Amino acid sequence: MAPGAGVGFVAPPRSTQDVEAQRRQAEEWRSRKVQDLHAERHEVHEGGRTIIQEPGRTIVQENGHMLIRHNEVERFGVGARNVHVEQRGADTVTVIERPGGINIVTYTGPDGRLLRRMRRYPDGREVIIIDNPVREYRDVRDFYVDLPPPVIRIPRERYILDYDRASAADVYAVLTEPPVEVLDRAYSLDEIRYSRTLLERMPSVDVDTINFEFGSWTVTPDQAARLAFIADAINKAVSVNPSTVFLIEGHTDAVGSDVDNLSLSDRRAEAVATVLSEQFQVPPENLTTQGYGKQYLKIPTDAPERRNRRVTVRNITPLLVGQR
Repeated sequence: MAPGAGVGFVAPPRSTQDVEAQRRQAEEWRSRKVQDLHAERHEVHEGGRTIIQEPGRTIVQENGHMLIRHNEVERFGVGARNVHVEQRGADTVTVIERPGGINIVTYTGPDGRLLRRMRRYPDGREVIIIDNPVREYRDVRDFYVDLPPPVIRIPRERYILDYDRASAADVYAVLTEPPVEVLDRAYSLDEIRYSRTLLERMPSVDVDTINFEFGSWTVTPDQAARLAFIADAINKAVSVNPSTVFLIEGHTDAVGSDVDNLSLSDRRAEAVATVLSEQFQVPPENLTTQGYGKQYLKIPTDAPERRNRRVTVRNITPLLVGQR
């Protein structure tokens, strides 16, 4: 049974016009810059935890760790016919209706964490894309997996691929590589997102053809066109395995506060994921996004550096609970 299954209130379905209006609002929002967020942030202190709320994001600081969370369901409205939202116990269930009778069903907990995402076909078949089984956590540290750095035994260009010099075949090969080390278990999405040495078990493509303007998460049209090889590789992988999941990581340079950079990087990752779906028909449910701020600089400098304002893509399917 799906998490939190039960009987609850069913919200009226939204019309196609409502979905289109939401898309236009999202497009206007994506054109803003991080400075616009300052006046709209609200900070709350709960014991040893600081919670920062801003439009579309929640940032949690606790015990020296900081994470950011947002509701990805809003990104799934691309091409939707209707969106249904209902409450089942403490959980929120969102059903995105796609043309052709395919529904994307997402369960989120009361804190906004993703619990389950599935694709439901007209014949009743269901494909679970993400199953995030841990429903509650004591503090932020619960998401971190303590692993040593991986030992890399493959050539550098097969482990971290620089996109600007890659062919379509190169991109597909790296995004379908197995883990560089054998894993002793499967992991939840939260563990994967917030544990860097776990993520580093999977090869990645460094999308260095997109370097954002300072303080901005806008993907310009000329940069969006350069995502074709990434989109083709993802679509090909999803056609082979419909439950494949790709993580889009956002990064910033070292200028600015930790909170600003974490929010900015998270929005950059979401902006690229949105372009992949809107312009290249990548199924949005097969993408998940996460910002890492200035933690992982490509160019080690405290100065403004465009090459650090980037996104990275990796296939996290082999790491996920329910995917192995």
